[in-house]
Amino acid sequence: MQGFDGVIDLGEAVWSQPWGGVRPGYLDAATMGVPTRATRAAMQRALDTWADGEANAADYGAAVERARAAYSRLVSVPRSEVAIGATTSELVGLVAASLPDDSEVVCVDGDFSSVVYPFLQHAHRGVHVRHVPLEALATSITPGTALVAFSLIQSADGRVADAAAIADAAHAAGALTLCDTTQAVGIHPVDATEWDLTVCHSYKWLCAPRGAAFLTVSPEAAERILPLNAGWCAGEDVWSSTYGPEMTLADSARRFDTSPAWLSWVGAAEALEHFETIDTAAAWRRACGLADDLLFRLGLPPRGQAIIALDDPHGAWTRALDAAGIRFARRAGRVRLSLHVWNTACDLDLVSAAFETAGCRQIA
Repeated sequence: MQGFDGVIDLGEAVWSQPWGGVRPGYLDAATMGVPTRATRAAMQRALDTWADGEANAADYGAAVERARAAYSRLVSVPRSEVAIGATTSELVGLVAASLPDDSEVVCVDGDFSSVVYPFLQHAHRGVHVRHVPLEALATSITPGTALVAFSLIQSADGRVADAAAIADAAHAAGALTLCDTTQAVGIHPVDATEWDLTVCHSYKWLCAPRGAAFLTVSPEAAERILPLNAGWCAGEDVWSSTYGPEMTLADSARRFDTSPAWLSWVGAAEALEHFETIDTAAAWRRACGLADDLLFRLGLPPRGQAIIALDDPHGAWTRALDAAGIRFARRAGRVRLSLHVWNTACDLDLVSAAFETAGCRQIA
């Protein structure tokens, strides 16, 4: 296919085959991924086992550990530094609750609420949140900053943070870093060792069921976080932690675990193990190539992002996409299109044709 800068090798069958064909026009991975056939089959087997009265907690626990191990490999951290939860906000909330009184937190103006709201809840004890533009984040960190919290890829418009510059500036100032990688892992290379803490929900680009989220925590940062949600799954020996009064928490990041939503983790294990087989750098190049080719068709410059957002103050883009049956998202006054590994040239044809038919090709 001829694109904005030449021929793009889509390799469509190779990339999309594990899904068995996602419906044309699904450009919304940034909201919700689509399960592979293997994930769907694993969850169906688990549902049948449950319905037959054959399910047991130990098997679900094994699925959690498979997912934890796969995720640790995907983001290049030791398995001992990975905790599990159900949502990113609960994991960010754990960090927020552990900050000393009167701490300053620097966040990105317009970042996803789950990375911001948990800190705002601690204003009563002097925690102050300062919001700055993404491009100014690294230069806005001062010796008085306790924590820098940001998304590696912005949910609203797909911009990618200069993670190295942010990490260097935070380290120089003695501030902790918390990076939300939810819009990155599965499509963009991620090395979680660059930051003190990361959070990620796997139901978007990793195509897992909702309810399987991860926290990575460096040994140094772990000493500063309180396991406020500790329950039986946080015990050193899980099956000896089901009753009080004594508490022996895990020495690893498992002490931050919350009790897993079992069926979600059956699907998550399959999903994450599949994404281990994907060359993420190649997936990112391909997704960005598709997105930039779509921008080229619309008469817009390339952005080098897998997510593209188009200003839509009068709703023209929205009406055109809805009329064509395109699956997309509306975020922050824009239409948001996200390109994942299953997307093909046919999806680009559908979107560009929808805009041309509606006569709004040059609006943005």
